[in-house]
Amino acid sequence: MKKTLIIIPTYNESENVEKLLETIYRVKNDLNILIVDDNSPDKTYEVIEKLMVEKYKDKLFIHKRSGKLGLGTAYIAGFKWALARDYDYIFEMDADFSHNPKYIPEFLKEIETHDLVIGSRYVPGGGVVNWGIIRKFISRGGSLYSRIILGAPIKDFTGGFKCFRRKTLENLNLDRIVSNGYSFQVELNYKVWLKGMKIKETPIIFEDRTLGQSKMSKKIFLEAILKVLWMRLNKKYLKEN
Repeated sequence: MKKTLIIIPTYNESENVEKLLETIYRVKNDLNILIVDDNSPDKTYEVIEKLMVEKYKDKLFIHKRSGKLGLGTAYIAGFKWALARDYDYIFEMDADFSHNPKYIPEFLKEIETHDLVIGSRYVPGGGVVNWGIIRKFISRGGSLYSRIILGAPIKDFTGGFKCFRRKTLENLNLDRIVSNGYSFQVELNYKVWLKGMKIKETPIIFEDRTLGQSKMSKKIFLEAILKVLWMRLNKKYLKEN
């Protein structure tokens, strides 16, 4: 049986996290979950630590960091944790229910024959709900911009619900990932594609969060635009590292 880990970064997600874990384990109860918490002021980590003892012993783990260090570094820390413990399949997933756990079985089916499976909002069957026009424009426009600039045939470049094979992460040289914010997902996808690995986009419906606040900002989005240009100019470097 393949060992599977879901990595969920958290920062002030105490309202969501217990219900999310319950939902995930109703869908698939034989996987492990790693919470990477950035020392949440609302003490999300205390909720996790309690659940580790009372409900999910040997299935739920936490990696607590000193402060808010960014989404990209949270996932890198999680990836390294997973590789050190011999997991075969490693997921990225948000804590806010925008990524519906019901799609996990389909991801696991597709990852058997692909190196990276992306939960895609922009392939047939995919979509978003509860988004305004501006949010839709930013998201779809960001993926289109990345696809045009980078030349990679990925419809949803910026989505954060995905599953990697172990060998895929081993081939990415995690210490050479340069992005940390909105462009982190773009860089991961681009490097996988540059290295000639097999990518599958499986449709998901993305549901905007109902609790807590989005971490997106104009500054993060503008930084991502510049970072994508940097990636195109450094294509050779990213392919070799």
